[in-house]
Amino acid sequence: MIELSCDDARRAAVAAQLLDGRAPATVTEVVRALGSVQVDPVASVARAERMVLFSRLGPYDVSELETALERGELFEYWAHIVATSDYGIHREAMRRYPRGDLTRARYIREWVAANASFRRYVLRELRRRGPLLSRDLEDRSTVPWHTGGWNDGKGVGRMLDILWFGGEITIVGREGNERVWDLASRRLPQDEPRWRQREVANAVVERGLRRHGVARPGQFGRMFDGIPPGAEAAWRGLVREGVVVPVRIAGLDGEWWGHRDVLGRAPGPRRTTLLSPFDRLVYDRERASELFGFDYRLEMYVAPAKREYGYYVVPILHGTELIGRVDATFDRPGAVLRVDGVWAERNAPANAGAAVADALHKLGSWRGAERMEIGRRVPRMWAKELRA
Repeated sequence: MIELSCDDARRAAVAAQLLDGRAPATVTEVVRALGSVQVDPVASVARAERMVLFSRLGPYDVSELETALERGELFEYWAHIVATSDYGIHREAMRRYPRGDLTRARYIREWVAANASFRRYVLRELRRRGPLLSRDLEDRSTVPWHTGGWNDGKGVGRMLDILWFGGEITIVGREGNERVWDLASRRLPQDEPRWRQREVANAVVERGLRRHGVARPGQFGRMFDGIPPGAEAAWRGLVREGVVVPVRIAGLDGEWWGHRDVLGRAPGPRRTTLLSPFDRLVYDRERASELFGFDYRLEMYVAPAKREYGYYVVPILHGTELIGRVDATFDRPGAVLRVDGVWAERNAPANAGAAVADALHKLGSWRGAERMEIGRRVPRMWAKELRA
């Protein structure tokens, strides 16, 4: 049992997420280290995947991400950007699809079977004319998609998603927010040997904890389609090898585990940056609350009158602490970063104002803002630096 202070545990979590100032060199290195970066088109300041990369790389050329995708170093799967070097892991989720809720999985299989000719048509058109947008394809479904959801009747979109999740097609680009599709065989290394079940489970468990630094059971070791077969055996083996080690965190009850390599790192340089709401450091809201004392939710789906902070509020990471949050919007036509509000956590350091202001200026400069407008809602102890 390794004894950790709460600050030690937070330092491990921050380092595991490449947020401790030891910045990687490339976009691809970030994605490989994190395992996945969630894609989300909402861009009050920047798209989620671009913001996650900014938090680690600092101001970078966003074309690097598109280049890495075009080169085949990265690809999209389950609304995430993942490394092609991990294709062997994701391939197994593709082979199992659909998996999970039995009623929904059965409905998907039955719907595809009933629309077999439609499926063949989509694959044939992609083979002959691809890459294609969804609007380039006709809806030839004989049985409409009907689950009582927003995508009822949208046969082309549902068929493309199903073929994507199953690994038959993949996203090869975007026109605005529209996805461009092609056969996976033209982009992904499908001729590589399959990974054995034990290899997949071992990689998912070990890398999952490595990317958390410290975590409770159940907070890591999952794939997009759930816990991989053989995960329990992989866990036991990693514990025996001393890679996965039990830890006790001062002030926190219950079972915690840490990754040997992350816990053994020397402390990195402290830095201050802004995080996407979809950043893995805060994505698990319960873990963020327990480990960092930071209660956070994304209020974009909350009625405006009921919002506590704002539509798209982003956390402020300062060293190993989440010290506040910012409600900001980038006005592209006006080239202005509008900061409508800044809030400090109760124990936020009074001397962090300059670092927070610098993080905001870097964000604005990266987005192309020519000036920054600060609203009235700012902590008094940071006001001088923020308004400078």
